[in-house]
Amino acid sequence: MTALKSSLIISTYNWPEALELCLLSVLAQETLPDEILIADDGSGEATKFLIEKYRGSFNISLKHVWHEDNGFRLAQIRNKAIAAAKGDYIIQIDGDLILHKKFISDHIAFSKSGSFVRASRIYLDQKLSKELLVSKSIKFSIFNKGLSNKLSALHVPFLWNYFEYNYKSKGDERYEIHGCNMAFWRKDAIAVNGYNEDFKGWGPEDKEFVVRLLNSGVKKRFIKMGGQVFHIYHNENMKENLNSNLSIFKDAIKDVKTFCVKGINQYL
Repeated sequence: MTALKSSLIISTYNWPEALELCLLSVLAQETLPDEILIADDGSGEATKFLIEKYRGSFNISLKHVWHEDNGFRLAQIRNKAIAAAKGDYIIQIDGDLILHKKFISDHIAFSKSGSFVRASRIYLDQKLSKELLVSKSIKFSIFNKGLSNKLSALHVPFLWNYFEYNYKSKGDERYEIHGCNMAFWRKDAIAVNGYNEDFKGWGPEDKEFVVRLLNSGVKKRFIKMGGQVFHIYHNENMKENLNSNLSIFKDAIKDVKTFCVKGINQYL
């Protein structure tokens, strides 16, 4: 049996301090992916210098997939990164996360053909986040003050099968996803034409992607109490285009879409 080849895609925009903690947590992984791609939505030189600084610390490929800053274009930069990826299996996160040390190994162990995976995000409060950013440290525990939803932070692999198909899988909850912590097969993403680039600004581009995966027959699975990420506090993004973006999402549900017009095929 051929070993699974995994690609870790990390999206980022002009927050190199957080990205550094994220990369430190990747270095601390018990199992590394086969490659890392930084999906950079137009960051400045500080992010470029940081990536160059860490490139020599990894014994795997670290690619910087960048386009110029022309507003919030997360869907497009993720498509470009998926297109550039060499792995069969995409593990997708954001650059404002600290990964559990078993994050990659959990996702690889949980992978199954014909499915995509959602996993948990635990929030760090403003005070703890600032302490970690200032000290450039990724060391904390679930007993620290400043962690939300601590139950989700517990690492309990023997419960994975219990939650796999039963957690947040009914009604509209089946579309719920954390685009900052999900995994899918590259071929499945390409089959539905990746992320829909009609999304402009912040909006549920990850949920709309999930709608098309589900409509195409790919099953959703939840890795609960495994594959966790810890979210560094920041202010919420502006949502000026939210109504139009929600319309795209709702249309995908109503019209049972399995494909988007403006997607990843532009880069393949």
